[in-house]
Amino acid sequence: MSLVKITRGLSRAVSGMSFAEPVACVYNPLQYARAPAESYLERFARPGIEALWLGMNPGPFGMAQTGVPFGEVSLVRDWLGIEGRVRRPRDEHPKRPILGFSCPRSEVSGARLWGWARDRFGEPGEFFRRFFVWNYCPLVFMEDSGRNVTPDKLRADEREPLFEVCDRALVKIVDQLQPKLVIGVGAFAQKRARAALADSDLRVETVLHPSPASPIANRGWAAQAEKQLQAMGIEL
Repeated sequence: MSLVKITRGLSRAVSGMSFAEPVACVYNPLQYARAPAESYLERFARPGIEALWLGMNPGPFGMAQTGVPFGEVSLVRDWLGIEGRVRRPRDEHPKRPILGFSCPRSEVSGARLWGWARDRFGEPGEFFRRFFVWNYCPLVFMEDSGRNVTPDKLRADEREPLFEVCDRALVKIVDQLQPKLVIGVGAFAQKRARAALADSDLRVETVLHPSPASPIANRGWAAQAEKQLQAMGIEL
């Protein structure tokens, strides 16, 4: 089964879920940004990689706009070379419009992660020869105010069925990519990967999340992430 088929199944499974307060609006970029999302999968996913980098869920100015994990618009378009039609979500939050590749806002986490990959590896092919980046959960959750809600903050009766679906998809993605290692970008992704892959002997590690909300990440994310990678045995 291809990653496109896996992610289409995941998209269908989560699109029928409903969420109560504080969640007021939910986006599924695997639906409305399917073209660039699947272009990313088809172009860069390959089996036998060194590590799968796993994020939490889409950011409002990253994957929510481009369909690509940590998808800072300029880096997705100009470095990864991916662009495509992005439709408007059915229920669009007025404070979080989907402008696709016309979005003027920067996704800081994506600028840090993909900016590091560009600076370290030069060409996308050199990065993706060893690594692939994906998100555990494909949905964006927002409060009525437009404020982001992370999956760990959902109600327990909503988290459990969502995580069950995302766990199954992650197992299938790992089966396809056959990485030697899974790297959770942040503690949440590491925890979910360990739970989903508990029946395998695959090693699951973590790197510091590049979010600007993290004071530690704001003190030079790339250098700190490289130290963590080297401690895992990844040569750069």
